[in-house]
Amino acid sequence: MSESIPVAERLSAVKPSATVAVAQRARELKAQGIDVLSFSVGEPDFDTPEHIREAAKKAIDSGATRYTTARGTVELREAICEASAKRRAGVSYDPSEVVVSVGAKHTLFNLALALYDPGDQILIPAPYWVSYPEQVRLAGADPVIVHTSEEDGFRMTPGALREAITPKTKALLLCSPSNPTGAAYSGEQLRELADVAADHALWIIVDEIYGQLVYGGFKQKSIIEVAPELRDRIIVVDGVSKTFAMTGWRIGWMLAPEYVTKACDKIQGQATTNPSSVAQHAAIAALRGPWGPMEEMRQAFEARRSIIIDGLNAIDGIHCRIPEGAFYAFANVKALIGKTAGDKTLENDIDLAGYLLEEARCAVVPGTAFGAPGYVRISYAASNDMIREGLRRIGEAVGKLS
Repeated sequence: MSESIPVAERLSAVKPSATVAVAQRARELKAQGIDVLSFSVGEPDFDTPEHIREAAKKAIDSGATRYTTARGTVELREAICEASAKRRAGVSYDPSEVVVSVGAKHTLFNLALALYDPGDQILIPAPYWVSYPEQVRLAGADPVIVHTSEEDGFRMTPGALREAITPKTKALLLCSPSNPTGAAYSGEQLRELADVAADHALWIIVDEIYGQLVYGGFKQKSIIEVAPELRDRIIVVDGVSKTFAMTGWRIGWMLAPEYVTKACDKIQGQATTNPSSVAQHAAIAALRGPWGPMEEMRQAFEARRSIIIDGLNAIDGIHCRIPEGAFYAFANVKALIGKTAGDKTLENDIDLAGYLLEEARCAVVPGTAFGAPGYVRISYAASNDMIREGLRRIGEAVGKLS
Protein backbone atom coordinates (compact mmCIF):
# COMPACT_ATOMS: atom_id res chain seq x y z
CA MET A 1 0.00 0.00 0.00
CA SER A 2 1.36 3.45 -0.88
CA GLU A 3 2.19 5.98 1.82
CA SER A 4 -0.69 8.26 2.85
CA ILE A 5 -0.59 11.81 1.54
CA PRO A 6 -0.77 14.12 4.58
CA VAL A 7 -3.59 16.55 5.20
CA ALA A 8 -2.89 20.26 5.61
CA GLU A 9 -0.61 21.22 8.50
CA ARG A 10 -3.11 23.84 9.69
CA LEU A 11 -5.37 21.06 10.99
CA SER A 12 -2.77 20.08 13.58
CA ALA A 13 -3.75 23.13 15.64
CA VAL A 14 -7.48 22.38 15.58
CA LYS A 15 -9.36 20.20 18.05
CA PRO A 16 -12.51 18.27 17.14
CA SER A 17 -15.75 19.58 18.63
CA ALA A 18 -16.30 18.14 22.10
CA THR A 19 -20.04 18.79 21.96
CA VAL A 20 -20.30 16.80 18.73
CA ALA A 21 -18.19 13.99 20.24
CA VAL A 22 -20.42 13.70 23.31
CA ALA A 23 -23.56 13.72 21.15
CA GLN A 24 -22.06 11.02 18.93
CA ARG A 25 -21.28 8.77 21.91
CA ALA A 26 -24.84 9.24 23.17
CA ARG A 27 -26.19 8.27 19.74
CA GLU A 28 -23.99 5.16 19.70
CA LEU A 29 -25.39 4.03 23.04
CA LYS A 30 -28.94 4.72 21.88
CA ALA A 31 -28.27 2.64 18.76
CA GLN A 32 -27.41 -0.23 21.09
CA GLY A 33 -30.84 0.09 22.65
CA ILE A 34 -29.57 1.87 25.77
CA ASP A 35 -31.82 4.58 27.23
CA VAL A 36 -29.63 7.68 27.14
CA LEU A 37 -30.82 11.19 27.94
CA SER A 38 -28.80 13.70 25.95
CA PHE A 39 -28.31 17.13 27.49
CA SER A 40 -25.33 17.88 25.28
CA VAL A 41 -26.59 19.55 22.12
CA GLY A 42 -27.48 23.23 21.86
CA GLU A 43 -30.68 22.77 19.92
CA PRO A 44 -34.28 23.68 20.78
CA ASP A 45 -36.44 20.58 21.09
CA PHE A 46 -39.47 22.35 19.61
CA ASP A 47 -40.64 21.99 16.02
CA THR A 48 -40.16 24.96 13.73
CA PRO A 49 -43.43 26.97 13.98
CA GLU A 50 -46.06 26.07 11.41
CA HIS A 51 -46.20 29.40 9.58
CA ILE A 52 -42.47 29.14 8.88
CA ARG A 53 -42.76 25.57 7.58
CA GLU A 54 -45.68 26.59 5.38
CA ALA A 55 -43.66 29.45 3.89
CA ALA A 56 -40.96 26.96 2.91
CA LYS A 57 -43.51 24.63 1.30
CA LYS A 58 -44.99 27.54 -0.63
CA ALA A 59 -41.52 28.56 -1.81
CA ILE A 60 -40.86 25.07 -3.14
CA ASP A 61 -44.21 24.93 -4.94
CA SER A 62 -43.62 28.35 -6.50
CA GLY A 63 -40.24 27.30 -7.88
CA ALA A 64 -37.97 29.20 -5.52
CA THR A 65 -35.35 26.47 -5.76
CA ARG A 66 -32.58 28.12 -7.75
CA TYR A 67 -29.42 30.03 -6.88
CA THR A 68 -29.77 33.41 -5.22
CA THR A 69 -27.07 36.03 -4.84
CA ALA A 70 -24.24 34.68 -2.69
CA ARG A 71 -24.95 37.01 0.23
CA GLY A 72 -28.68 36.18 0.30
CA THR A 73 -31.75 37.69 -1.33
CA VAL A 74 -32.50 41.38 -1.03
CA GLU A 75 -35.86 40.54 0.55
CA LEU A 76 -34.28 38.52 3.33
CA ARG A 77 -31.61 41.14 3.96
CA GLU A 78 -34.34 43.79 4.16
CA ALA A 79 -36.23 41.63 6.67
CA ILE A 80 -33.04 41.26 8.71
CA CYS A 81 -32.58 45.03 8.74
CA GLU A 82 -36.20 45.50 9.84
CA ALA A 83 -35.83 42.93 12.62
CA SER A 84 -32.53 44.43 13.73
CA ALA A 85 -34.08 47.89 13.99
CA LYS A 86 -36.79 46.48 16.25
CA ARG A 87 -34.33 44.58 18.45
CA ARG A 88 -31.60 47.20 18.62
CA ALA A 89 -33.23 50.49 19.49
CA GLY A 90 -32.09 53.45 17.45
CA VAL A 91 -29.86 51.37 15.17
CA SER A 92 -30.59 50.87 11.49
CA TYR A 93 -28.78 48.92 8.80
CA ASP A 94 -28.87 48.85 5.02
CA PRO A 95 -29.11 45.52 3.13
CA SER A 96 -25.61 46.23 1.77
CA GLU A 97 -24.37 45.82 5.35
CA VAL A 98 -25.74 42.27 5.62
CA VAL A 99 -24.38 38.90 4.47
CA VAL A 100 -26.56 35.82 4.97
CA SER A 101 -24.63 32.59 5.45
CA VAL A 102 -25.20 28.91 6.19
CA GLY A 103 -25.76 29.49 9.90
CA ALA A 104 -24.07 31.82 12.39
CA LYS A 105 -21.10 29.43 12.61
CA HIS A 106 -20.49 29.93 8.89
CA THR A 107 -20.79 33.69 9.40
CA LEU A 108 -18.09 33.58 12.08
CA PHE A 109 -15.87 31.46 9.86
CA ASN A 110 -16.23 33.94 7.00
CA LEU A 111 -15.25 36.74 9.37
CA ALA A 112 -12.21 34.80 10.55
CA LEU A 113 -10.99 34.42 6.97
CA ALA A 114 -11.80 38.02 6.08
CA LEU A 115 -10.31 39.75 9.14
CA TYR A 116 -7.59 37.64 10.80
CA ASP A 117 -4.00 37.36 9.61
CA PRO A 118 -1.20 35.15 10.97
CA GLY A 119 0.15 36.75 14.12
CA ASP A 120 -3.09 38.54 14.97
CA GLN A 121 -4.43 38.00 18.48
CA ILE A 122 -8.16 37.47 19.01
CA LEU A 123 -9.47 37.94 22.55
CA ILE A 124 -11.98 35.31 23.64
CA PRO A 125 -13.51 35.29 27.14
CA ALA A 126 -13.67 31.85 28.76
CA PRO A 127 -15.87 29.90 29.14
CA TYR A 128 -16.24 30.07 25.35
CA TRP A 129 -18.13 28.24 22.64
CA VAL A 130 -15.89 25.44 21.41
CA SER A 131 -15.63 26.72 17.81
CA TYR A 132 -14.39 30.23 18.59
CA PRO A 133 -10.70 29.45 19.20
CA GLU A 134 -10.61 26.73 16.55
CA GLN A 135 -11.86 29.05 13.82
CA VAL A 136 -9.22 31.59 14.85
CA ARG A 137 -6.52 28.92 14.54
CA LEU A 138 -7.79 27.80 11.14
CA ALA A 139 -7.34 31.39 9.95
CA GLY A 140 -3.74 31.29 11.19
CA ALA A 141 -4.30 33.76 14.03
CA ASP A 142 -3.83 33.24 17.76
CA PRO A 143 -6.73 32.94 20.21
CA VAL A 144 -5.98 34.71 23.49
CA ILE A 145 -8.19 33.33 26.24
CA VAL A 146 -9.35 35.82 28.86
CA HIS A 147 -10.55 33.89 31.89
CA THR A 148 -13.64 35.01 33.77
CA SER A 149 -14.94 33.90 37.16
CA GLU A 150 -18.20 32.52 38.42
CA GLU A 151 -18.16 35.30 41.03
CA ASP A 152 -18.22 37.86 38.18
CA GLY A 153 -21.08 36.00 36.53
CA PHE A 154 -18.73 34.55 33.89
CA ARG A 155 -18.49 38.03 32.38
CA MET A 156 -15.25 39.65 31.29
CA THR A 157 -14.42 42.74 33.33
CA PRO A 158 -13.11 45.99 31.85
CA GLY A 159 -9.87 45.48 33.79
CA ALA A 160 -9.34 42.02 32.34
CA LEU A 161 -9.99 43.34 28.83
CA ARG A 162 -7.54 46.19 29.33
CA GLU A 163 -4.80 43.84 30.53
CA ALA A 164 -5.33 41.43 27.61
CA ILE A 165 -5.02 43.99 24.80
CA THR A 166 -1.64 44.17 23.07
CA PRO A 167 -0.41 45.80 19.85
CA LYS A 168 -1.23 42.49 18.12
CA THR A 169 -4.87 42.43 19.22
CA LYS A 170 -7.14 42.42 16.16
CA ALA A 171 -10.53 41.59 17.62
CA LEU A 172 -12.60 40.93 20.71
CA LEU A 173 -15.14 38.11 20.34
CA LEU A 174 -18.10 38.26 22.73
CA CYS A 175 -21.20 36.09 23.09
CA SER A 176 -24.19 37.48 25.00
CA PRO A 177 -26.11 35.55 26.20
CA SER A 178 -23.32 33.03 26.33
CA ASN A 179 -22.89 29.51 25.20
CA PRO A 180 -21.98 27.67 27.48
CA THR A 181 -22.83 29.69 30.61
CA GLY A 182 -26.03 31.52 29.71
CA ALA A 183 -24.42 34.67 31.15
CA ALA A 184 -25.42 37.96 29.55
CA TYR A 185 -23.97 41.47 29.75
CA SER A 186 -26.14 44.38 30.84
CA GLY A 187 -26.10 47.64 28.92
CA GLU A 188 -23.90 49.20 31.59
CA GLN A 189 -21.40 46.33 31.45
CA LEU A 190 -21.22 46.54 27.66
CA ARG A 191 -20.65 50.30 27.89
CA GLU A 192 -17.68 49.72 30.20
CA LEU A 193 -16.14 47.24 27.77
CA ALA A 194 -16.76 49.59 24.86
CA ASP A 195 -14.96 52.39 26.72
CA VAL A 196 -11.87 50.19 27.00
CA ALA A 197 -12.06 49.03 23.38
CA ALA A 198 -12.52 52.59 22.12
CA ASP A 199 -8.90 53.38 22.94
CA HIS A 200 -7.61 50.62 20.67
CA ALA A 201 -7.90 49.74 16.98
CA LEU A 202 -9.71 46.42 17.24
CA TRP A 203 -12.88 44.77 15.99
CA ILE A 204 -15.71 44.03 18.41
CA ILE A 205 -17.54 40.93 17.15
CA VAL A 206 -20.65 40.07 19.17
CA ASP A 207 -22.47 36.76 18.74
CA GLU A 208 -26.12 37.43 19.64
CA ILE A 209 -27.62 34.16 18.44
CA TYR A 210 -29.31 33.70 21.86
CA GLY A 211 -30.25 37.36 22.18
CA GLN A 212 -34.01 36.82 22.30
CA LEU A 213 -33.83 34.00 24.85
CA VAL A 214 -33.49 35.92 28.13
CA TYR A 215 -35.39 35.42 31.36
CA GLY A 216 -36.33 36.87 34.71
CA GLY A 217 -36.88 40.35 33.33
CA PHE A 218 -33.30 40.69 32.09
CA LYS A 219 -33.03 43.56 29.60
CA GLN A 220 -31.02 42.35 26.63
CA LYS A 221 -28.84 45.03 25.03
CA SER A 222 -26.56 44.98 22.02
CA ILE A 223 -23.21 46.74 22.21
CA ILE A 224 -24.14 48.60 19.02
CA GLU A 225 -26.99 50.24 20.98
CA VAL A 226 -24.86 51.39 23.90
CA ALA A 227 -21.81 52.40 21.84
CA PRO A 228 -23.14 53.58 18.44
CA GLU A 229 -20.04 55.75 18.00
CA LEU A 230 -18.06 52.51 17.49
CA ARG A 231 -20.35 51.31 14.72
CA ASP A 232 -17.50 51.20 12.18
CA ARG A 233 -15.73 48.61 14.37
CA ILE A 234 -18.69 46.55 15.61
CA ILE A 235 -19.92 43.40 13.87
CA VAL A 236 -23.09 41.67 15.07
CA VAL A 237 -23.64 37.97 14.34
CA ASP A 238 -27.15 36.56 14.55
CA GLY A 239 -29.49 34.01 12.98
CA VAL A 240 -32.77 32.12 13.20
CA SER A 241 -31.49 28.85 14.69
CA LYS A 242 -32.20 29.25 18.40
CA THR A 243 -35.02 31.79 18.64
CA PHE A 244 -37.18 30.18 15.96
CA ALA A 245 -36.18 26.51 16.50
CA MET A 246 -34.58 26.44 13.03
CA THR A 247 -31.16 24.89 13.66
CA GLY A 248 -31.37 22.58 10.65
CA TRP A 249 -32.42 25.34 8.26
CA ARG A 250 -28.92 26.87 8.50
CA ILE A 251 -29.51 30.61 8.20
CA GLY A 252 -27.27 33.11 9.98
CA TRP A 253 -25.97 36.57 9.14
CA MET A 254 -23.71 39.45 10.00
CA LEU A 255 -24.41 43.15 10.40
CA ALA A 256 -21.15 44.90 9.55
CA PRO A 257 -19.53 47.82 7.73
CA GLU A 258 -20.04 47.51 3.99
CA TYR A 259 -16.39 46.87 3.15
CA VAL A 260 -16.45 43.89 5.52
CA THR A 261 -19.63 42.48 4.01
CA LYS A 262 -18.11 42.84 0.55
CA ALA A 263 -15.07 40.86 1.69
CA CYS A 264 -17.23 38.12 3.20
CA ASP A 265 -19.44 38.07 0.09
CA LYS A 266 -16.29 37.41 -1.94
CA ILE A 267 -15.25 34.55 0.36
CA GLN A 268 -18.70 33.01 0.38
CA GLY A 269 -18.95 33.29 -3.38
CA GLN A 270 -15.91 31.01 -3.66
CA ALA A 271 -16.98 28.66 -0.87
CA THR A 272 -20.69 27.86 -0.61
CA THR A 273 -22.36 30.54 -2.75
CA ASN A 274 -25.83 31.23 -1.34
CA PRO A 275 -27.57 29.61 1.61
CA SER A 276 -30.53 27.39 0.70
CA SER A 277 -33.08 29.40 -1.27
CA VAL A 278 -35.96 27.62 0.46
CA ALA A 279 -34.49 28.24 3.90
CA GLN A 280 -34.18 31.94 3.05
CA HIS A 281 -37.91 32.11 2.37
CA ALA A 282 -38.54 30.37 5.69
CA ALA A 283 -36.31 32.90 7.46
CA ILE A 284 -38.28 35.80 5.98
CA ALA A 285 -41.48 34.26 7.38
CA ALA A 286 -39.79 33.87 10.76
CA LEU A 287 -38.62 37.46 10.92
CA ARG A 288 -41.84 39.02 9.61
CA GLY A 289 -44.36 36.53 10.95
CA PRO A 290 -46.31 36.31 14.23
CA TRP A 291 -44.22 36.29 17.40
CA GLY A 292 -46.61 34.23 19.55
CA PRO A 293 -45.03 30.78 18.97
CA MET A 294 -41.55 32.11 19.77
CA GLU A 295 -42.71 33.75 22.99
CA GLU A 296 -44.31 30.45 24.03
CA MET A 297 -40.96 28.71 23.48
CA ARG A 298 -39.12 31.40 25.46
CA GLN A 299 -41.54 31.02 28.36
CA ALA A 300 -41.11 27.24 28.30
CA PHE A 301 -37.32 27.65 28.47
CA GLU A 302 -37.71 30.02 31.41
CA ALA A 303 -39.81 27.47 33.30
CA ARG A 304 -37.26 24.74 32.54
CA ARG A 305 -34.47 26.98 33.78
CA SER A 306 -36.08 27.04 37.21
CA ILE A 307 -36.51 23.26 37.26
CA ILE A 308 -32.94 22.45 36.30
CA ILE A 309 -31.20 25.08 38.43
CA ASP A 310 -33.19 24.17 41.53
CA GLY A 311 -32.62 20.47 40.86
CA LEU A 312 -28.88 20.78 40.33
CA ASN A 313 -28.42 22.90 43.43
CA ALA A 314 -30.23 20.22 45.45
CA ILE A 315 -27.56 17.63 44.55
CA ASP A 316 -24.73 17.43 47.05
CA GLY A 317 -21.47 18.52 45.42
CA ILE A 318 -23.04 20.51 42.57
CA HIS A 319 -23.59 24.25 42.47
CA CYS A 320 -25.10 26.21 39.59
CA ARG A 321 -25.66 29.96 39.16
CA ILE A 322 -28.87 31.19 37.54
CA PRO A 323 -28.16 32.09 33.90
CA GLU A 324 -29.67 35.20 32.35
CA GLY A 325 -30.32 33.61 28.97
CA ALA A 326 -29.76 30.87 26.37
CA PHE A 327 -30.75 27.35 27.49
CA TYR A 328 -27.71 26.04 29.35
CA ALA A 329 -26.95 25.34 32.99
CA PHE A 330 -23.21 25.62 33.62
CA ALA A 331 -22.77 23.64 36.81
CA ASN A 332 -19.81 23.84 39.16
CA VAL A 333 -18.77 20.23 39.92
CA LYS A 334 -15.37 20.91 41.48
CA ALA A 335 -16.49 19.28 44.73
CA LEU A 336 -16.94 15.99 42.87
CA ILE A 337 -13.46 15.94 41.33
CA GLY A 338 -11.24 13.48 43.19
CA LYS A 339 -14.10 11.27 44.29
CA THR A 340 -14.08 7.62 43.31
CA ALA A 341 -16.49 5.53 41.29
CA GLY A 342 -15.73 1.92 42.13
CA ASP A 343 -11.99 1.58 41.69
CA LYS A 344 -11.63 4.66 39.47
CA THR A 345 -10.87 8.16 40.67
CA LEU A 346 -12.57 11.00 38.81
CA GLU A 347 -9.53 13.12 38.01
CA ASN A 348 -11.36 15.91 36.17
CA ASP A 349 -14.64 17.06 34.66
CA ILE A 350 -14.00 14.89 31.58
CA ASP A 351 -13.94 11.79 33.79
CA LEU A 352 -17.08 12.99 35.56
CA ALA A 353 -18.94 13.50 32.26
CA GLY A 354 -17.88 10.01 31.20
CA TYR A 355 -19.11 8.61 34.50
CA LEU A 356 -22.50 10.34 34.17
CA LEU A 357 -22.87 8.97 30.66
CA GLU A 358 -22.04 5.38 31.61
CA GLU A 359 -23.63 5.30 35.08
CA ALA A 360 -26.55 7.74 34.83
CA ARG A 361 -27.03 7.41 31.07
CA CYS A 362 -27.02 11.23 30.88
CA ALA A 363 -24.88 13.02 28.30
CA VAL A 364 -23.40 16.32 29.48
CA VAL A 365 -20.41 18.26 28.13
CA PRO A 366 -17.30 18.73 30.29
CA GLY A 367 -16.34 22.32 31.01
CA THR A 368 -12.78 21.69 29.83
CA ALA A 369 -14.14 21.80 26.26
CA PHE A 370 -15.15 25.40 26.91
CA GLY A 371 -11.93 26.43 28.63
CA ALA A 372 -13.46 26.01 32.10
CA PRO A 373 -12.36 22.83 33.87
CA GLY A 374 -14.39 21.88 36.92
CA TYR A 375 -17.76 22.54 35.29
CA VAL A 376 -20.23 20.70 33.07
CA ARG A 377 -22.70 22.17 30.59
CA ILE A 378 -26.23 20.79 30.69
CA SER A 379 -28.70 21.90 28.03
CA TYR A 380 -32.26 22.37 29.20
CA ALA A 381 -33.60 22.34 25.64
CA ALA A 382 -35.52 19.25 26.71
CA SER A 383 -38.96 18.42 28.07
CA ASN A 384 -39.77 18.98 31.74
CA ASP A 385 -40.14 15.22 32.23
CA MET A 386 -36.75 14.53 30.65
CA ILE A 387 -35.10 17.21 32.79
CA ARG A 388 -36.62 15.80 35.97
CA GLU A 389 -35.61 12.24 35.07
CA GLY A 390 -32.10 13.42 34.20
CA LEU A 391 -31.79 15.20 37.54
CA ARG A 392 -32.95 12.04 39.32
CA ARG A 393 -30.37 9.91 37.51
CA ILE A 394 -27.54 12.39 38.05
CA GLY A 395 -28.43 12.69 41.72
CA GLU A 396 -28.36 8.92 42.15
CA ALA A 397 -25.05 8.59 40.29
CA VAL A 398 -23.43 11.35 42.34
CA GLY A 399 -24.72 9.69 45.50
CA LYS A 400 -22.74 6.56 44.63
CA LEU A 401 -19.41 8.43 44.58
CA SER A 402 -17.12 8.12 47.56
